Amino acid sequence: MIFRADSAGRFNWTGPALTCAIGRGGMRPAAEKREGDGASPIGIWPLRYVLYRPDRGPAPRTDLQVRPIGLNDGWCDDPGHPSYNQPVQRPFPASHEALWREDGVYDLVVVLGHNDDPPIAPLGSAIFLHLARPDYAPTEGCIALSRPDLEAVLAAAKPGDALEIAAAPPTD
Repeated sequence: MIFRADSAGRFNWTGPALTCAIGRGGMRPAAEKREGDGASPIGIWPLRYVLYRPDRGPAPRTDLQVRPIGLNDGWCDDPGHPSYNQPVQRPFPASHEALWREDGVYDLVVVLGHNDDPPIAPLGSAIFLHLARPDYAPTEGCIALSRPDLEAVLAAAKPGDALEIAAAPPTD
């Protein structure tokens, strides 16, 4: 199955269309994506695996591989480092994102296969499908859903599924 998020903030799947947050920089072709631009990369990205905060809820029900987030888990976003766009353990000497966050947006995360096979600097790192803020504020380039919506999507997701990030809603 291919899930689809578009620039109108709509997430389409087998159920009713959902509201989603997109990057603060809008959507940009993957070849034009740059680290820190806040854009969601246009393309079709495999759903690699799921991360969750075990202290904030049980593992989600899904057929995808699920891993708990640890207090020292991070993600390298330094284009000059050999671990660029890969998980790392904190403390970490280069620029990185902490996955254990207080704001809750990474309590449930789907790692997308964007710029990861192999990672090419500076085409963007840490493009996830994660939890939205209550007001669906723009992300740093990720796609975000409410917790109930992301849990429903994960319950339907299977290995081999992908997320399409598309610049425009489909025309029917």
